[in-house]
Parts: sequence; C-alpha cells; structure tokens
Amino acid sequence: TDEKYDLILFALPDSLTLVSGASALRLESYLFTEQAMESAREHLAPGGAFSMYNFYREPWLVDRLAGTMDEVFGHSPCLLSNPEAISLAVMVVGLTPDGQVCESTWAPTGEVPPPSTDDHPFLYVDGDAGLFGIPWIYVIVLSLILLLSVLAIGVVGGREVRGVWTYRDLFLLGAAFLLLETKNVTGFALYFGTTWLVNALVFGGVLIAVLAAVELTRRFVVPPLRTMYLLLFGGLVLAWAVPTSWVLSLPFGLRLVMATMIAFIPIMAANVIFAQRFATTANGTTAFGTNLLGAMFGGCLEYLALAVGYQSLLVVCAALYLGAYLTMPKDAPSTGSRGQLAPAVKVPAPT
Repeated sequence: TDEKYDLILFALPDSLTLVSGASALRLESYLFTEQAMESAREHLAPGGAFSMYNFYREPWLVDRLAGTMDEVFGHSPCLLSNPEAISLAVMVVGLTPDGQVCESTWAPTGEVPPPSTDDHPFLYVDGDAGLFGIPWIYVIVLSLILLLSVLAIGVVGGREVRGVWTYRDLFLLGAAFLLLETKNVTGFALYFGTTWLVNALVFGGVLIAVLAAVELTRRFVVPPLRTMYLLLFGGLVLAWAVPTSWVLSLPFGLRLVMATMIAFIPIMAANVIFAQRFATTANGTTAFGTNLLGAMFGGCLEYLALAVGYQSLLVVCAALYLGAYLTMPKDAPSTGSRGQLAPAVKVPAPT
C-alpha cells in the first residue's frame, strides 16, 4: 500500500506457531526484521510514530528490538518497561527525534544482539547460544533422531541395508530436494504472507511438479541427465542472484510469476533427474527408501538456517546436488531417453 499512517502498532504479536512442520520459522518472524521496520518507517506520515509492545521475557530480546528500531530510525526509542512483569516493554519511536517525547529512552542492558533480517528472521534465537548459533536443544534432539534412525535401519533392514550405499546419489537427491522445498516455503511466506493458503500453494505446486516430471519422463524423450543438472544448477544460481527485496517490490501479479519461476525451475529439474535415475534402479524398494532417508536428513539440515540464513541453504542444496551427480553410477543414462518405471518388487505369495 502507498497509504501513510500516524501510528503503526505491533500489539502482542506472539503466535508460538511454526509456519510449517518442516521449518523453524514462526508466523510472526518476518514482522520483527530490520526490513519490516524499514517498511513501517516508509509508511509513517510526518510526525507519525511506530510502536510495539509485548511480554518479551528476556532483557536481551528487548535490546534486540529496541536496537533494531534505533538502527532503522536513527535514534533511540522511548521505552516503558516493567521487568517484574515478565519483561513487559512498550517501545515507541517517532519518525524524527522531534516526533517523540518521553521520560526515558532505551539504553542497552548489555551487548546488543544484531537485528534479525529477512534472510535470518530468528528473533528469539540468541546468536551466542548453542553451536554456531543453533541452540543446543536443537543440536541434541536432531542428533538423537539421526542416531536412532541409523540404529533402527541397521536392526530392521537386514541385508537390504547393504544396498543403501549403491543408491547414495538418491540419498543426496532426497536431502537436497526437501531442503529446497523448505527454502521455498519460507520464501513464499516472505513474499505472500504466512498463511495456510501460501503453504498449500507451495506444497501443491511441488506435488504437481513431481507428477509432471514423472509423466514427462515416462511419455517423452527428456534431455540427458547432464543437461538437467545444468538446468538445476542454473535455477539455483538464479534463486541466489535475485534479491528478495527486488521481488518484494514487484506488483502482486509479477511477484507471483517471478517467485514461482525462481522456486520451480530447480524443483522441476530435480524431479526429472530423480525420475530418470529411479527408472534405472534394480531394486525400487531400497532405492526409494534411501531417497526417503535422504529427505529426512535434508529436513534436519534446514536448521542450518539458524546459523547461516536461508539464502545460504541454496549453497548447501547445490553441494548436495553436486555430490549426487558425482556419485551417480556410471551406467545411469547420460543421454536423453524415454524413461520407464522402476522394476516392480516381487512379493512372495503367502503360504
């Protein structure tokens, strides 16, 4: 909108709800980024003010938000706080220093955490806590999940486990794909809002892309895997190079087209690669199971965003896809061909 407002107020925006089960992002996370406050400043009328209040629970959290307001507006905000009431704080900042009158302004209680950003919108994560910014509780739980999964597979899988190494490229494809999907969920949340409709559009689009890739591979002569990998890496480079701020500046229609193109070029290429590769597997059950294990691992890798930000997940995706290409069996199809379904698994008749 181009409207100007005398007061913009963020009142108790604390949902405690994740954008999706595959993301560490909360519904309100993008409200508190440096870019969000810059947008609020641009929509203030002369003499206007921006304010937020909540029970912030931690003094360093108040410092982070007030410090972000100070950095964006160029002067310290007014601060009315009551630490005894679970760090209740009301912060108000005028468009200009002359536009605010208050008894006390914010002063840091310690080292001020850096502002959260659209690329790293984790307001409630203290960067000094945990392993490279990832809270220890996440590190421990994810490590236990991976450890127990490996042990369970070793116990239950039996001889089939030996075949997992044969399909290590499918493991990497699964990890990269789920990581890429999660990156797109958070990207669409930034572009269009954190709503169930947005999530449904992303997941629906991914499923359609999967179906389209399978049918395309089954019915038509598709480009060779090397060409599809080049298209995939090109899509990842495009997603890396296009600034999110530029996409956000576009009108809704163009923003939807651009966001969809950025998101689904690599997804479509990855699905065609998987369909071609899966069609040549000798054991469909082990191959698909290995791919699912990789997807689980990719879901765990999403938490790397807490350390490096969401944009850097594209680099991780590229590394995983490069590993998949390098570990691809030599007998995998290198030229364009019409794919076939993987051999069916023969199940013994009951006796």
